[in-house]
Amino acid sequence: QQPQIILLKEGTDTSQGKAQLLSNINSVTAVGDVVRTTLGPRGMDKLIHDDKGSVTISNDGATIMKLLDIVHPAAKILVDIAKSQDSEVGDGTTTVVLLAAEFLKEAKPFVEDGVHSQNLIRSYRTASTLAIEKVKELAVSIEGKSVEEKKGLLAKCAATTLSSKLIGGEKEFFATMVVDAVMAIGDDDRLNLIGIKKVPGGNMRDSFLVDGVAFKKTFSYAGFEQQPKKFLNPKILLLNIELELKSEKENAEIRLSDPSQYQSIVDAEWNIIYDKLDKCVESGAKVVLSRLAIGDLATQYFADRDIFCAGRVAEEDLNRVAAAAGGTVQTSVNNIIPEVLGTCEIFEEKQVGGERFNIFSGCPSGRTATIVLRGGADQFIEEAERSLHDAIMIVRRAVKNSTVVPGGGAIDMEISKYLRQHSRTIAGKSQLFINSYAKALEVIPRQLCDNAGFDATDVLNKLRQKHAMQSGEGASYGVDINTGGIADSFANFVWEPAVVKINAINAATEAACLILSVDETVKNPKSESAQGDAAAGAMGRGRGGGRGRGMRRR
Repeated sequence: QQPQIILLKEGTDTSQGKAQLLSNINSVTAVGDVVRTTLGPRGMDKLIHDDKGSVTISNDGATIMKLLDIVHPAAKILVDIAKSQDSEVGDGTTTVVLLAAEFLKEAKPFVEDGVHSQNLIRSYRTASTLAIEKVKELAVSIEGKSVEEKKGLLAKCAATTLSSKLIGGEKEFFATMVVDAVMAIGDDDRLNLIGIKKVPGGNMRDSFLVDGVAFKKTFSYAGFEQQPKKFLNPKILLLNIELELKSEKENAEIRLSDPSQYQSIVDAEWNIIYDKLDKCVESGAKVVLSRLAIGDLATQYFADRDIFCAGRVAEEDLNRVAAAAGGTVQTSVNNIIPEVLGTCEIFEEKQVGGERFNIFSGCPSGRTATIVLRGGADQFIEEAERSLHDAIMIVRRAVKNSTVVPGGGAIDMEISKYLRQHSRTIAGKSQLFINSYAKALEVIPRQLCDNAGFDATDVLNKLRQKHAMQSGEGASYGVDINTGGIADSFANFVWEPAVVKINAINAATEAACLILSVDETVKNPKSESAQGDAAAGAMGRGRGGGRGRGMRRR
């Protein structure tokens, strides 16, 4: 008999062929089942606590996927698509994971029957192209409306996103807040211009939007109390230097022959700082902010001259003040010209909950907004912040690509119907595959029903009947979460930007195809650790010049 050929190092775990593919599909389905119940307005939340003991309660697909420590290599792909959907569109992260899992679930029986996975992949790619064309065709543009109308429409999109989150109960309140914030930053779509500050305590309704910048009062020295806490139209000076008394060169050595000379050195130090402070005052600024510390001497000095100062302001806050007030951050106090000073209508320091906040409002260039969130528990506020992040992203996307599609599973049913009809025109096996793709799309409305506790079969049959109408009037019918029947999603203002759906279908199909195309996994458990050790040892030898200890001790 032939001796067995040893190709790989012993202890290498290989699995290949159909069994490998099926095990990958099963693992992906298992991940899909974890986030499955978080979909939609009646979705449940997950409580995840990690090895450090910190607890996260979340409904956001991407957050959950990140926090789950998934070790299965194939299932990791799902984490990546959820992340990509989160960074690209912001919402629809659960949808992506669910769709990918469902596509694979539908492919599983074909794989078991011995269909080659390349055939499946080809059909899925075709189906996804068709589906995306159909989404674009069904999408309704919100361009060309007046500002007021457009705000209303954007608020509807934000409300749809928020309805599936913890703060869904107050979605109208938050939706208008988000739209105002996005409108405030205008075309500049850098997300960090919208600050979200969290203050525990109070009620969700106590959250408010500052048209400008707000940040927590920074650490301050004595003399702070005498500073005025409110200005109208102040000039704002932004610095990146410390205004503290400090000996100039730390390790300089000075030899004195006469004790009285010592005094002149001390005086020089004082003169340097007084010089800096005088220049700040001369600039005419009434509010001085610095990224580094402003010492007690400076605080007192400013207080005597009715100037407000804050040191150790976080960099992002300082940059947002600069963007809003139109100032520039200075790294020196010499030559402060009026152009580098910012201004705003009102500056005040207000008590919010247990914190004091410095609030700049009515800024001239108005390119920033701050949302101050209130709420009972820390976890709750964190989740609210994540939800608002999703909503802000959605509104931003809707402003840019202003087309929306009906939500509530309506668009999924419509594409599903279209693909089913299309598949009948194809001869050959791919008819079955495209049909299975169409069936997989129904997972969204089905899951919406399941999560709300309705009879999914019943609702889906009603939906299929509506969407099958020749007249095409049923195209925007989706699940009605409140009654357990079906309703016209468009008329009920359950909208989402088309780009969310397009991205979701794209990413999910790609992930499914990627997993279907893998037929072998090779794990090299031993070699990894051995190589790591050898490399570390070699580095130690090279650097240590023959210290006589090559390998690291484990």
